[in-house]
Amino acid sequence: MEDARGAYDKFAPIYDQFNHLNDYELWTSVLLAELEKHGIRKGRLLDVGCGTGRAFEPMLNRGWEVQGCDLSEGMLAEAGRKFGETVELAVADVRDLPVFGEFELVWALNDVVNYLTGEGELERALTGMCANLAPGGLLLFDANSLGLFQSSFSSGISEAMSSGPWSWHGLAEEVVPGGTYEAQVSGDGVEMHVHRQRHFPVTEMVAKMEAAGLEPVATVGQQEVDSQILLTSPPDEMRDYKVVYIGRQSSEK
Repeated sequence: MEDARGAYDKFAPIYDQFNHLNDYELWTSVLLAELEKHGIRKGRLLDVGCGTGRAFEPMLNRGWEVQGCDLSEGMLAEAGRKFGETVELAVADVRDLPVFGEFELVWALNDVVNYLTGEGELERALTGMCANLAPGGLLLFDANSLGLFQSSFSSGISEAMSSGPWSWHGLAEEVVPGGTYEAQVSGDGVEMHVHRQRHFPVTEMVAKMEAAGLEPVATVGQQEVDSQILLTSPPDEMRDYKVVYIGRQSSEK
């Protein structure tokens, strides 16, 4: 995760511009509709790996109380500039997540868990997020699919991941399930840096959730079709670009 901290400190000055096409209002509405199927209650949100806070506004507009945390002080500085008066922010490592309180929803969006490349790191992160859930609360996180790794981490420039004057350059000669891969970001106004991520097959991820004291309640694939975000079950790692996981504290915990 030290690699992730350094990468996102360097990424922070251009992050919002790099991702300007991402529609967080649409994304949030789709995720909340899925969460409503599983009994989500409006209240407090803990946004783990919140970055520059791009998911804050849609939730604040819906009446949620939001707290954010991130490993990168550079990303949090951008979030603070935009939302410092309305959202409590903290520097925190997802592998050693403090208990900030009890939250009706804890989420980690945009492949936060894929940066957990070391042995045992995913389990520690899931355990920490589970510990922040209020009774009956839900945890939601997403992970990059094998298809996305093959299209965006394989050797060469990824047109889908590149943006404007910046390029996303995959560095892997071969991508297979469960591997760890790197991609390089470079371009105008940003210091070249490398993103290192690990692919987690669905069966492995579900087992890790259960080991962390979570009851998996939904596993869905996420894709975009005609500018719409679709969640479909069961997930297909070659069709979908993300897999979305939803869990709650296990009754056996």
